[in-house]
Amino acid sequence: MSNNKPRLRPRERDAIIQSLRAGVTPRTGLQHIQVGRVKEVEALIKDIERIMDGGSSFRLTIGEFGSGKSFFMQLIRIIALEKGLVTIHADLAPDRRLHATGGQARNLYAELMRNLSTRTKPDGNALTSVVERFITEARKKAKASGHKVNVVIEKRLNHLTELVGGYDFSKVIASYWQGHKEEDEQLKIDAVRWLRGEFSTKTDARNALGVRSIVTDASVYDHLKLLSLFVRQAGYGGLLVILDEMVNIYKLSSKQARVSNYEQILRILNDCLQGSAEYIGFLFGGTPEFLLDPRKGLYSYEALQSRLAENAFAKSAGVIDYTSPTLHLASLLPEELYVLLGNLRHVYASGDPEQYLVPDEALVAFLKHCSQKIGDAYFRTPRNTIKAFVDLLAVLDQSDSLKWDQLIDNVEIDKEVNTDMPMVATESAEEDELATFRL
Repeated sequence: MSNNKPRLRPRERDAIIQSLRAGVTPRTGLQHIQVGRVKEVEALIKDIERIMDGGSSFRLTIGEFGSGKSFFMQLIRIIALEKGLVTIHADLAPDRRLHATGGQARNLYAELMRNLSTRTKPDGNALTSVVERFITEARKKAKASGHKVNVVIEKRLNHLTELVGGYDFSKVIASYWQGHKEEDEQLKIDAVRWLRGEFSTKTDARNALGVRSIVTDASVYDHLKLLSLFVRQAGYGGLLVILDEMVNIYKLSSKQARVSNYEQILRILNDCLQGSAEYIGFLFGGTPEFLLDPRKGLYSYEALQSRLAENAFAKSAGVIDYTSPTLHLASLLPEELYVLLGNLRHVYASGDPEQYLVPDEALVAFLKHCSQKIGDAYFRTPRNTIKAFVDLLAVLDQSDSLKWDQLIDNVEIDKEVNTDMPMVATESAEEDELATFRL
């Protein structure tokens, strides 16, 4: 196996190994272990380029538990950051949804804002940096044109006022500049709090910033569209919104709650497909049942089923349509998993081939053992295979007396199981599907 691979910094190496041993996606260093799915990555790169050109995109990434959805989406996030986009990401949960009336949608928005990232701040909490960059750009324009900064800010944000919530959004940015100019830190803090959706009452927002609206459950999507235009004005390529664990919508026990969330997805899908959204893309991750279940999944909502249905011509020809809104992640091939294990070995050794803990034949023996234990699941849903291999390396690293061929037959590999949350009850009894029951 070729050793023409880069060395890793200890911090990066440790972050990757710790994440994989815990069965979660690493936040950094994905380029060191990524294999396969070239066509899927190329399709998403085209989406990113479309966003940068002023367009929009919508993608559903569908795959089984443990198939690598989160890894794939994290990889796309890193690519988007490298290309100059702003990214926001969150996992859906019982208290974080696209649509709600009890604050769950605003909770999702707040989580997205906490995870707002740029190329220079890839780990989140970059909202203030984005606003500061906008102010810096406005000051440069003002200096070049001879106009006042507040006039330039008003002019650059003028088109936002035509959108829902745009007037107050522009006013909050102007308040941030005022705080910057007058060295009023509290005013700057209040402006960022408003942008993050942290004001819970309109009265507090009016007293602090003189605006009449706040981010509510009903206005989350409108604020995301405003944010996409704002980051463009700040000098970024656009906004990529990444939402994982969409299956939590599928698990809502209330039909009304599910339908309301599906209607919000339909609204986003229509805006993106019809071109009425600009400089924004959505990447959602879910399981096959979240999409295909005719009783509770997206296919239970007829308007979504017609838009997300598989390309019949591609299906009959036995090929994949990578331009479809729905992207079904192909399973890794056994050969690709072999390369992946080689990459993991390289990462564990911090990129030093002299420090490899196992030879190439150990990789073959390990994959053969996995195949005997759980069949083709070892490459179809490889999360547990990866975790077990890294655990094996950890044991060998700590004991010089042990040999890999003594341990492999004792490695336990479990099939991937659904570790997601159980069915979620909604907060309102009025939304229950079962109205009455009588014997």
